Amino acid sequence: MDDVREMPAQEEPSGRTRSELGKRIVSAIILGLVAIATAWLGGIPFILFWALAAAAVWWEWLGVVQVAQRPLLGVIGAVSIAGMAIALAAGVPAFAFVSALIGAAVAMSAGQTRRVWVGAGVVYAAAVLIPAGMLREHAALGFVTVLWLFAAVWATDTGAYFAGRAFGGPKLAPSVSPKKTWSGAIGGTLAGLVASQAVLYFSGIVWHPMHTVAALLVIVAAQFGDLLESWIKRHFTVKDAGTLLPGHGGVMDRLDGFLTAALAALAIGLIAGGVQAPAAGLLSW
Repeated sequence: MDDVREMPAQEEPSGRTRSELGKRIVSAIILGLVAIATAWLGGIPFILFWALAAAAVWWEWLGVVQVAQRPLLGVIGAVSIAGMAIALAAGVPAFAFVSALIGAAVAMSAGQTRRVWVGAGVVYAAAVLIPAGMLREHAALGFVTVLWLFAAVWATDTGAYFAGRAFGGPKLAPSVSPKKTWSGAIGGTLAGLVASQAVLYFSGIVWHPMHTVAALLVIVAAQFGDLLESWIKRHFTVKDAGTLLPGHGGVMDRLDGFLTAALAALAIGLIAGGVQAPAAGLLSW
């Protein structure tokens, strides 16, 4: 989620900004369609898609924190992510967590600089893959759960952009991300709530107040993830995590809110439904 989405209404975007916004929209549509298609397919295609995303986030993380031995650490993290993917595909998510922890430990041991940041990067990349994989595995509710999560995060991102542009106003966290506003945060929250509840309605799931509570927690987590990545990039004086996605920067820039939202969704699902059925715990009240 980039700061450009919350540009104050009184500022006219330059031609370059309009061009970047166009690229952002096109790439977001393409990525969204691929994400939905793999979610519908489930199984190995879904796990592979998110494993590749996690590997991209890991590689970009190493660049952002500017560590030595980037190629070696990149391989270590990729092996760890492959282990997570295999464990999820085999239906043993506990081993995915083990692979993440081992990967973090090995990467920290192999690293020569900023070892804590290196270990944190493996965990950060794991948060892209493991929650999505665990939520999708439920045969009856997995696809709907992932769609619900997509709707909450994507609508929050879009609503924050338009509300921020339309209303401007006080800054949300000026020391971390100067262009984000409270109006954008509120607008994004409302949009996320509407979109997530719409997915439930069209999926035939009877509404329960806890659906709104869960959505609100996930939306707040998504906005926290956006600010967290902004803080990390500001800490290391980096503008974008990468250049892979036109209009977005890197994969890490695009998934900053998703991974924290997915973590929150998984936590709710685990508390309510247990390890065997986090998706049911999240949506069956």
